[in-house]
Amino acid sequence: MVQRVGVIGAGQMGGGIAEVAAKSGSDVLVWEAAQEALDFGKSKIEKSLAKAVERGKLSEEDRDAALARLTFTTSLEDFADRELVMEAIIENEKIKKDVFAQLDAIVEDKTAPLCSNTSSLPIQAIASATENPGRVIGLHFFNPVPVLPLVEVIPALTTDETTVDTARTYATEVLGKTAIQAKDRSGFIVNFLLVPYLLSAVRMVEQGVATKEDIDTGMKLGASHPMGPLTLADMVGLDTCAFIADVMLEEFGDPAYACPPLLRRMVQAGHLGRKSGKGFYDYA
Repeated sequence: MVQRVGVIGAGQMGGGIAEVAAKSGSDVLVWEAAQEALDFGKSKIEKSLAKAVERGKLSEEDRDAALARLTFTTSLEDFADRELVMEAIIENEKIKKDVFAQLDAIVEDKTAPLCSNTSSLPIQAIASATENPGRVIGLHFFNPVPVLPLVEVIPALTTDETTVDTARTYATEVLGKTAIQAKDRSGFIVNFLLVPYLLSAVRMVEQGVATKEDIDTGMKLGASHPMGPLTLADMVGLDTCAFIADVMLEEFGDPAYACPPLLRRMVQAGHLGRKSGKGFYDYA
């Protein structure tokens, strides 16, 4: 069973993945390019674990044990002994390819899975940057990672079956997630269905069909959704929604994935949702 794992990126997703892995008993190495970002990510994980203790979800002993399993670094060279690596950095294909090419050269066990948490980019494109594409796979978690139980497993055309088995087993048996498997196409399963829904809600606001509050209330009370689409878009991040929409529009050419002008303007204004303090709703 995999014990030594690496997490590339200490942001919202990477930090969540690292937290869950540490709580699950793994030896976790977390990387960020800049020390400031690494320190911020570490503090977010510490705060999240402290809140779990306050809410009675985690004992103090288990919190301390999880923290002891976490190591932080700004050097990719430290990943040489990792048995599985999960990447969760910016949704930029060029940057991801560069990181995966380095990891492929650094991680000594050439069968150790290199997993991307991308929500929309082709796994095959990322794998093409490596000398060992059979070890590259998509492992897409959902935000917030410590709360949501789902993970999407996405093999590329070149992914080895052993990579699929190892990544899926780690996600389910160690992290305790429920895994679903999708083909390597933009949006995979969840975002293929979810993104047009969120964009439709934005268009309804844009066109004055209804208020944001009534749209959200309608879907909560009329469709039994735990939250409305505009609240969800704010939680996902409006910049992330716009980016995924653009990638999916390019891949499929379907106008359902066209980014509404209102969403584009909000992103340009820096109104990104919860993470910026303002989106469709205010969070200050």
